[in-house]
Amino acid sequence: MSLIEPTTTEPAPPSQPEPGSGPRPSSPPQHPLKRVATGLSWTARLLFALFLFVGALQLMRVGASSLDILQPGGFLVRNPGSTLGLGWLGSLLVLSGSPIAATSLTLVAAGEQVAEGAQRFSEMQGFAMLTGSRLGAAFVVLLTAAIYALRGGDGRRKAPLSTAVMALCTTAVIYIPSALIGAALLNWGPFASIDLQFPGQFADLIGLVYGPLLERLENLPAALLFLGGLGVLLISFKAIDTVLPQMDEGRMEGPRAAWLKQKWPMFGIGCAVALITMSVSVALTILVPLVAKGYAKRENILPYIMGANITTLGDTMLASFALRSPGAVRIVLAQIIATTILSIIMLAFFYPQMRSGIWRFQRQMIKSRPRLAGFTAALFVLPIMIIAVSGLVG
Repeated sequence: MSLIEPTTTEPAPPSQPEPGSGPRPSSPPQHPLKRVATGLSWTARLLFALFLFVGALQLMRVGASSLDILQPGGFLVRNPGSTLGLGWLGSLLVLSGSPIAATSLTLVAAGEQVAEGAQRFSEMQGFAMLTGSRLGAAFVVLLTAAIYALRGGDGRRKAPLSTAVMALCTTAVIYIPSALIGAALLNWGPFASIDLQFPGQFADLIGLVYGPLLERLENLPAALLFLGGLGVLLISFKAIDTVLPQMDEGRMEGPRAAWLKQKWPMFGIGCAVALITMSVSVALTILVPLVAKGYAKRENILPYIMGANITTLGDTMLASFALRSPGAVRIVLAQIIATTILSIIMLAFFYPQMRSGIWRFQRQMIKSRPRLAGFTAALFVLPIMIIAVSGLVG
């Protein structure tokens, strides 16, 4: 059976009780000692995850400062165009934007430690790589949608794939233009002079905790340090996922399901879910079962996607402070301000036009398997072409 149904008829939602209408069983109260033990266990796991997260950033910063392939002028980081493609391609390959976004910050932080007058990884290059990481972050939604499409019955295969295509398109529609606003901010004198850092005691604590370990490892090959740090970073994100509240369609089906039809509440829900889960991949993947089961309509999910794409930068901002890098903080702040401004403008004044355009585009992309395959291939081909062209021009 083909993955894409040839008909364009919208499937009717399956007959089922209204979401949240039935009584929910109440869980039995926990014993006080068990609650204390559960709380201590959660706190310990959270602290361990944060220990891995900050440690991975320190390893990557040390490795990046000596890694030849990431030195200024290298083919992959020759200019902002190269780093845009690198961030985009990297997030596609690791199925997450956060580790690649953190990588861009470590490169900026490492560049700040280069001797005065020497060529360094610039804030604009870091900003471009951060933008690229956002463009590919929603690719995991497409993979999830494909699985749902294969599991779905006749007439229910298009909705998950349509949701994924809309998530990727909405991200591009917001992040590409907002990159111009962010770049203008970084070049604006007052903004470029912003120096936000955690108190000095926090920096001393990082040095106290990780300093001895870094001294023992700093003589290892730079590539080993950088890739090892990236591996630990991926593990830390998985560990953080296990301790943060798990959002799923069950939690979105409550009596306020009517909110899923209004743009500003949907925008707020998207902001909240991404902020809680600290992952746009998780926040957007939730949409797949919601749409597949009929709780949310595809034409109403754009504000949710836009909100999630803003607050997902929360963990990236935390990483910038942990690196003790004013430049890293500035590029994240510029990205947050730019995407927020553009998202609010689009929702307030151009929402019908944007929704109509993205809706027509996704219908064309899921019309047949070859078109969907071409769309998926383009997600990889475009960043590779950007890297190649920027490297040759650069």
